[in-house]
Amino acid sequence: VGIIAAFLVRRRRSLRPMWAGVGLAVALCLGAAIAFTVVGSTLSFRARETAEGVLSLVAVGGVSYMVVWMHRHAHELKTRLEEQAAIAIDAGGLALVAMAFFAVLREGVETAVFLLAAFQQTARPLLAGIGAIAGIVVAIGLGYGIYRGGVRINLSRFFRVTGLVLVVVAAGLLASAVHEFAEAGLVTIAQEPAVDLSWLIAPGTVRASLITGMLGLQPIPTVAEAVAWFLYAVPMA
Repeated sequence: VGIIAAFLVRRRRSLRPMWAGVGLAVALCLGAAIAFTVVGSTLSFRARETAEGVLSLVAVGGVSYMVVWMHRHAHELKTRLEEQAAIAIDAGGLALVAMAFFAVLREGVETAVFLLAAFQQTARPLLAGIGAIAGIVVAIGLGYGIYRGGVRINLSRFFRVTGLVLVVVAAGLLASAVHEFAEAGLVTIAQEPAVDLSWLIAPGTVRASLITGMLGLQPIPTVAEAVAWFLYAVPMA
């Protein structure tokens, strides 16, 4: 959005169509998040655990696609966005609304699913919420900095670093999905303890919330969870 806004201002164009698309997409993403939460609260224990596992898998899929796509296209992202914005300007205001709408909607729904999956895995939702808000504020700040021209980022290098972080987080979500499926009785093999991490992940501590929420590691992960974590993290990294 910051790149598109900067391009429009240079072309002496109004930002209103872009902001209309952004606003519509944000509203729809918030509605989707509320719907996911309401539906989840009405399920039985087994159905809820299964749904949480599926939600984690969907989040892993979305993050994986984004990481691979950015790895391939980050170096040309700015040029491609500006080309698409120029085409949208020529097509009229509605095309610009649609461009901003679908750009934010794709990332917004993915963010909603990702955050819901992360909230379900942490014992301290308040801390997870503070982290989510802080991340969104930093993202908005970066976007504004790009728009004003005060932040010049090597997008290829930026997404390489953040992509590696997301790979570790997604590996944790995959391990958490295995954990949820095991609690629902869907995964019954390799349930013996792999390692005792209770000395590091003491339940109820801030450290435990951070490690479980970000890395998906349980105090005593099972063999199935550990295998899933490594089988995803190593090749993706």
